[in-house]
Amino acid sequence: MARGGKALKAAAAGLALVARAAAGIERRRRAAIAAEPAGRPEALPAGPAVPEEQVPPPRRPEAEAPPAPYLPTHGAFGREVHPGRPATPAEAVPWGLRVAAESTWRLLLLGAALYVLFRVVDMLRLVAFAVLASLLISALLEPTVSWLRRRRVPRSLAAAGTFLSGLAGIGLVGWFVVWQVTTNLPSVTVRVQDGVDKLRDWLVTGPLHLTQQQINDFAKQITTAINANSEQITSAGITGAQIAVEVLTAMLLAFFTTFFLLYDGEKIWNWALRGLPRHSRYAMAGAGPKAWATLTAYVRGTVCVAFIDAVCIGIGIELLGVPLALPLAVIIFLGAFVPLVGALVTGTIAVLIAAVTEGPFTALMVLVVLVAVQQIEGHVLQPLILGRAVRVHPLGVVLGVAAGSIVGGIGGAIVAVPLIAVTNTVVTHLRRRNEAGQEVFVALEAAREAAAARTAGEPAAGSEQRSPAGR
Repeated sequence: MARGGKALKAAAAGLALVARAAAGIERRRRAAIAAEPAGRPEALPAGPAVPEEQVPPPRRPEAEAPPAPYLPTHGAFGREVHPGRPATPAEAVPWGLRVAAESTWRLLLLGAALYVLFRVVDMLRLVAFAVLASLLISALLEPTVSWLRRRRVPRSLAAAGTFLSGLAGIGLVGWFVVWQVTTNLPSVTVRVQDGVDKLRDWLVTGPLHLTQQQINDFAKQITTAINANSEQITSAGITGAQIAVEVLTAMLLAFFTTFFLLYDGEKIWNWALRGLPRHSRYAMAGAGPKAWATLTAYVRGTVCVAFIDAVCIGIGIELLGVPLALPLAVIIFLGAFVPLVGALVTGTIAVLIAAVTEGPFTALMVLVVLVAVQQIEGHVLQPLILGRAVRVHPLGVVLGVAAGSIVGGIGGAIVAVPLIAVTNTVVTHLRRRNEAGQEVFVALEAAREAAAARTAGEPAAGSEQRSPAGR
């Protein structure tokens, strides 16, 4: 009996120990469940109670296995795929270098297209210059046609009358120049001979101390060179005849084109617009009138500036006593159609005539007059008259004239500046149109987002208003 009692006491003590261990495990489980964030899956149900003495010790982490040897895998098209490397060689190129390379080939493609265009224009130089000249003349005469049309004059009569009036004006200017030259040529020839004699005397008695024999030898060398190159001179004469024929043909083509531009300019523009892609018509339809307005303002302003230059320089030449003052003024007027440098270049003819006929002092004074008038043109007349029409920096004007003269000679120098002005106007209009389109797009997107937010907020507001009643 005594032994049985002791066994019962030991069993009771063991059961109490097991109960205490199970209670501790349950408390820890409940604490862990309470500490877990919401949304975690529920813990698995607890297993049978195990005494703390029988709980096995935690296992130590085994040593990590060594990494497997690298074996490249193969992707699409049998290419080896290396971890840490770009999938394609293009992705390994730095972004800046890729942008520079793509910009370079696009610029090269654009340059090739411009080169082909210039080659075509050079092959058709006669037609190109005739069309450009007709555009300049039409820009000068078109305001008169519009004024007559507003006075209910028929279109054909207004175009024909304006065209014939302009043609008559050009013919009168040419006749006046020829008449003045032929009238004053004998006296100018005598004065030029006197100037040559004075120059010869100065070479003999001046600081150079040349002898008469040296001067005669120099004149003989010039005569020998002319006789030796007679064939080239003859070919130059033939070339001159060909140039005269080409100029006459270009003038007839320019007159013909000018009349039809004055008569059917709007229809010709609409026909040109129909040849553009559909998405580009609206942009160019807005840029065309602005370009034409710029060209018209440029031509009218240039005529005004050239007239002022010719009058001022002509008065100065006349006061200095230089012969052929009026023909020289007309030549300066025509040369002033090349901005900034045209009047100065054509004015050198007056300087040479003054040097031969009147002496070096008069030639120096003529040069002073030319420079003074050019300064007035560059700082007063050009900004005041052409400032709003031609918003091009003077450096751009000079570079454009130089490039135009290299590409197309005198004709290229004349049309370079209006071409730059028109291009600047078209590019500015297109850029502003794109910016306005972007602003409209942003405004429409903002309005759409606001409308969507307002539509989404109305049901929520309604449910909030109904919820108290439901409660």
